[in-house]
Amino acid sequence: MSPQNHSIIWPLCILGLALSLRGAESPVAEIPASWVDPDTGHRVIRISSEPGSASLYFNDNSCTPDGKSMVYTAGGGISVVDLATFKTRSLVPGPVRVIVVGRKTPTVYYTKAGALYATHIDTGATRKIADLPPRASIASINADETLGAGTFNETDPAGAPRTAAPAATMAPVSQTEVANRGQVLSAAVDKVLMMDARLAQRQPMTMFTLDLRSGKTTNILEHSTDWLNHLQFSPTDPMLLMYCHEGTWWKVDRIWTIRADGTKNTLIHKRTMGLEAVGHEAWSPDGKTIWYEIRFPWGVDHFTGSYHVETGERSWYHVDINAWSIHYSQTADGKLFCGDGGSNTVVEWASAENEWIYLFRPELLNASGSLGENLVRPGVFHPERLVSLHKNKYTLEPNAFFTPDQKHVIFRSNMFGPTYVFAVEVAQTGGTK
Repeated sequence: MSPQNHSIIWPLCILGLALSLRGAESPVAEIPASWVDPDTGHRVIRISSEPGSASLYFNDNSCTPDGKSMVYTAGGGISVVDLATFKTRSLVPGPVRVIVVGRKTPTVYYTKAGALYATHIDTGATRKIADLPPRASIASINADETLGAGTFNETDPAGAPRTAAPAATMAPVSQTEVANRGQVLSAAVDKVLMMDARLAQRQPMTMFTLDLRSGKTTNILEHSTDWLNHLQFSPTDPMLLMYCHEGTWWKVDRIWTIRADGTKNTLIHKRTMGLEAVGHEAWSPDGKTIWYEIRFPWGVDHFTGSYHVETGERSWYHVDINAWSIHYSQTADGKLFCGDGGSNTVVEWASAENEWIYLFRPELLNASGSLGENLVRPGVFHPERLVSLHKNKYTLEPNAFFTPDQKHVIFRSNMFGPTYVFAVEVAQTGGTK
């Protein structure tokens, strides 16, 4: 999914991010190509030169299998950056909607004018794969690049306007409560209301796969009145698909997996507490673990949780309130995580000061002798600040993730006004943490 589409998908973070007391930034005469963050001692590099350019959503693969190149969006089209030199070039003219880069070949998949396309990142060779069914979208490509997966609304015309929900459906945080904490960005609040209204409408949907060789579509989950969204194939198992029941997080059992043949439809996290909320689910690089954010309950405490799809083992890592992030990503070796911070006016934690790109070192606590059947393994994330994002307006989510060589964290930011793509070095150059 495109960054624009994903910005609508996350009602909980939008609700917090809708609160901002900062006005428009003054124009910047010159935007630096690189600098060392004086607060953290980490070097930051501006990758893109096009105003409005952006890296992909944190859990959409944007790097080639050899780890040498990364795609990003610019001017409605697709551009490529060489991750060794940070030189960029245009690849696909817009308007297009990027899906992902393939796990097997250096191919970027995208849609335009109701059809699925693929372009080889090295050669530029482009092929049309198939026209999509009416009202359908493709959200993910599987590990061996033989299948795409998507959904379509069975009854609603494409682009039909949604009916706004009344403010009362935002419980437990009302518009009045929000307004008392700061200036509400009405457009962002409208998105939250739309999410709640869409969930309540119970519109029937179908999930399908598309054979990338023949163009044949196969329905694998039909007539679901739960809102199906965020389809993500495992990066290693071509038949395992994760998806979510979308909506306000405390109202849905969100995270599910299903086989690409429609079997083994499985709930991954069952809520056990009122106002418990989970989301921002993503695969580990090895395709064995699902990572996701846990509010337990919403507005009180925060964890990053994991579920191992082969063993069923669960771990919860506590995240300090002042290092909470909207999204979390993992290195290929699983030893480090990064996060993209959040607005310091987040509704439930109005005093939190967490407008940073973070590096996290996970630590599992010694639970020897205390783990019984089905108990969760406890852990904690130890944070390090990488980049100050105090000038970033968090109506734009930075969506941080690691480069394949684990030397940089990629993120997008509007800290200079327009959005650009940036990289920060994981190793410290100088200064203080």
